[in-house]
Amino acid sequence: MRLAVYTGASRGSDPQLADAARDFATALARRGVGIVYGGGHVGLMGAVADAALSCGGEVVGVMPQALVDREAAHPGLTELRVVRTLHERKAGMAALADGFVALPGGLGTLEEIFEAWTWLQLGLHAKPVGFLNVDGYWTPLLEAVASMSAAGLVHPEHRDAPVVARDAAELLDGFAAWRAPHRRRPDPPAPAGEGPARPAPRM
Repeated sequence: MRLAVYTGASRGSDPQLADAARDFATALARRGVGIVYGGGHVGLMGAVADAALSCGGEVVGVMPQALVDREAAHPGLTELRVVRTLHERKAGMAALADGFVALPGGLGTLEEIFEAWTWLQLGLHAKPVGFLNVDGYWTPLLEAVASMSAAGLVHPEHRDAPVVARDAAELLDGFAAWRAPHRRRPDPPAPAGEGPARPAPRM
């Protein structure tokens, strides 16, 4: 089993974030779970890779050539796959992973985990998506998604699809029990002259 791990290329201002990243990666390695990540050696990304590797874990990096040329790649990975673009990086990570998890991170982490979440909603994959909610880091984001759901723009089944966990053990247990939601169905178009369509039945 491998998990795609998304997290920051910076360490942030709170040392607890790096500690949590290391603890998470160590726990995965000790349970034989491989890590697929962006391939960097700095920030929380580097902390994840270093911790897993120090325990003998498998760590596969996927990085565009432009970043490799800037010496951003981790030199000690189990494997480094070099691709041309960021789009190829995300597709490559998704193909290698059996699930997706966001550790604390910034805009890039948000973009990556939301793409995995959206692909799940659309039925493009049936792999679990999760958040490591270190000290409530992701709580405001998840509350925002709950507001979208209350407004009728996110189906509750897809709102609740991610596993939200405090540590690796809780996340892996959640992934083991996880079941994919139904694929989202778009609302049918309104017949000409009959006004707006009624909402699609809830599944």
